[in-house]
Amino acid sequence: FTPIDNLGIRGKSANTNVNTQLMLCFHSFNLREFKFAQTLIFAIEEINNNTQLLPGVSLGYKIYDSCSSIALTILSGMALMNGYEETLSDTSCSRPPAVHAIVGESNSSPTIGLISHFATCACLSNRNIYPSFFRTIPSDYYQSRALAQLVKHFGWTWVGMVRSRSDYGNNGIAAFEEAAKQEGICIEYSEAIFKTDPQDQFLKTVEVIKKGTARVVLAFIALGDFVPLLKVISQHNITGIQWVGSESWITSRTLAETKEYRFLSGAVGFAIANAKLVGMREFLVNVHPDQEPNNELLKEFWETAFQCSFSNSGSGGCTGSERLAELQNEYTDVSELRIANKVYTAVYAIAHTLHNILKDIKSSTKKIMDLSSQVLEYIGGVKFTIKTGEEIFFDASGDPVARYDLVNWQPVQDGSLQFKNVGFYDSSLPSEQHLQVSQEHVLWAGDSGQLPVSVCSESCPPGTRKAVQKGRPVCCYDCIPCGEGEISNGTDSSDCFPCDLEYWSNESKDRCVLKVIEFLSYTEIMGMVLCIFSFIGVLLTTIVSFLFYLHKETPIVRANNSELSFLLLFSLTLCFLCSLTFIGQPTEWSCMLRHTAFGITFVLCISCVLGKTIVVLMAFKATLPGSNVMKWFGPLQQQLSVVSLTLIQMIICVLWLTISPPFPYMNLSYYRERIILECNVGSALGFWAVLGYTGLLSILCFVLAFLARKLPDNFNEAKFITFSMLIFCAVWLTFIPAYVSSPGKFTVAVEIFAILASSFGLLFCIFSPKCYIILLKPEKNTKKQMMGKSSPKTL
Repeated sequence: FTPIDNLGIRGKSANTNVNTQLMLCFHSFNLREFKFAQTLIFAIEEINNNTQLLPGVSLGYKIYDSCSSIALTILSGMALMNGYEETLSDTSCSRPPAVHAIVGESNSSPTIGLISHFATCACLSNRNIYPSFFRTIPSDYYQSRALAQLVKHFGWTWVGMVRSRSDYGNNGIAAFEEAAKQEGICIEYSEAIFKTDPQDQFLKTVEVIKKGTARVVLAFIALGDFVPLLKVISQHNITGIQWVGSESWITSRTLAETKEYRFLSGAVGFAIANAKLVGMREFLVNVHPDQEPNNELLKEFWETAFQCSFSNSGSGGCTGSERLAELQNEYTDVSELRIANKVYTAVYAIAHTLHNILKDIKSSTKKIMDLSSQVLEYIGGVKFTIKTGEEIFFDASGDPVARYDLVNWQPVQDGSLQFKNVGFYDSSLPSEQHLQVSQEHVLWAGDSGQLPVSVCSESCPPGTRKAVQKGRPVCCYDCIPCGEGEISNGTDSSDCFPCDLEYWSNESKDRCVLKVIEFLSYTEIMGMVLCIFSFIGVLLTTIVSFLFYLHKETPIVRANNSELSFLLLFSLTLCFLCSLTFIGQPTEWSCMLRHTAFGITFVLCISCVLGKTIVVLMAFKATLPGSNVMKWFGPLQQQLSVVSLTLIQMIICVLWLTISPPFPYMNLSYYRERIILECNVGSALGFWAVLGYTGLLSILCFVLAFLARKLPDNFNEAKFITFSMLIFCAVWLTFIPAYVSSPGKFTVAVEIFAILASSFGLLFCIFSPKCYIILLKPEKNTKKQMMGKSSPKTL
């Protein structure tokens, strides 16, 4: 059982088969990796002292220092599998391997055939390429998706990225970019660095961060690569950046305790779930160089921990009496055993695998033909629970269940930073519950302490839509107001949606409201003015009727059939009143009433005028010798002609109402923003038949009155009828084009105006001369004056 790690360390354990191989590296001593190696030894000794697990079997170990080198890692692995000779022979690869399991390495790139505690690259889950690889730490595939969900959760859609130029960084960022695209997150820049890069490369990356507009930077980077960059950032005094970290550095105590890196305050990221290993601190502080005098790396650890030297016997020299228990550093701190717990888990995974193999051999329940070929099958099927309570098993890719703590860096009084759990990510839960965040406990970067905003463009409010800026990512857009009749009721809407036909957008374009229903109302000024003129017409007609009634025995009233005059006044009153039916909200009954009342009352009116015109003509014909025409057109015949002509119009109206009557209609096509509530005529033929019949009688009346205008008489009523019919015909001839072209309620207003204008024309032209004589020239209201002849005058 052999771990490969970044540091060589002793090989001693109670009841163990010890074989120590040291490989010297030329780099600074890494306390964290040394701690991982000690955790491995702690787990082995714990298993060897456990009578329930591998009873009668003791585990041994061999620790190599890979020096973070891919070449040295491969060299170590090949040596462990094929023997420990410096030179391989033809038989080296044919004999059984010297070890059956290797734990390591901490980095992803050197790890290809091992059980790793800290190699997270998603590339290692490919069983076609790495069939013998297992790990106790989740794959970066899950971490990348978790980071994308975290960034989306906080509303950050515009981020910068810094990564390690290695399998860890490249594959991690690739997985993040794929998940970010699904979450609608855009990446402003992606910089790659490596710890051995020249200073210019780090300066270039810092300049990109400074010039970038993203206030959130994701650092998917190995700790060793991150430190050189942080040093340059601290020199340039870059603040106000919200850092999002990967598990590689987000729980680094070294970074948190370095005051120059205070700009990392507020950083958030996912860390491997923490654990408490009972007895771990006691084991760590009991390490001493005297236990293995020949172990040079143990001495190097001691010198690093106490900043002393065994080669110096004076001041600053190591005496061996120093106590690790009195130190407070990354090695002695057991509050953060996140990765160390994965080393511990890896040891137990192998121990349980061996336990299952030996159990099957002893019970003969399964024939073990070739242990080396079947050990992978046993590792893949192992399932156990460690003393921390966590259940351990591997999926088909050799990965465990992905569980992370969401860590937030928060300052403490001594100026350092502490790690506070503010949520978690668990891939075993339903997808909508993978990420859980206690946002109220998060301390953000910056002086405001408020949630940072990192977007390329501000959110488009309701009532607008996003229009992507040409040549830029989809997160960079302009907010375009919705058009008339369109809305967007959500933030950052990509489209505006048209309202239904009966609805229209409000002023802010975020809600559809019922369109304004427009009709000529009694309450609006136009409707009130038309009502006033209608009532004035009724009033004047009533006054004239009352005046005629008072003077009904006078010649001017009796002349030309007073019954027709009273009937004409009555019909004019109906004409004025029928205009009121055109005002107000159209209903089924009002639509039928307004058109039929108009048609019948006007035909009644024109019939009376036509009757009076015919009476004038017949009266003068009767004065010729031998003429008895008046007996054929006496009062009874006149009344019958009026009734007959009106009855024809009534029949037309009945047919119209029976076949296709007028009905209320919401006109949605004339105006987009409002509804015109109007009366649809139903049958166009019926409508124009009513108007046509009325027009035919009007023209006939005008022609007859025009012929009778020169008949000799002091009071020739035909002249006034001619004037009235001229006005009547002119009004209705101009009505037709105005009616067709007027929009909405103005159509109704034009029709009412035509009704009132023609009615006033008839009232004034026919009855004002008679009223003038009755009121102002009573001396002319005599039979003699009325019958007196006068020379013909040209009209």
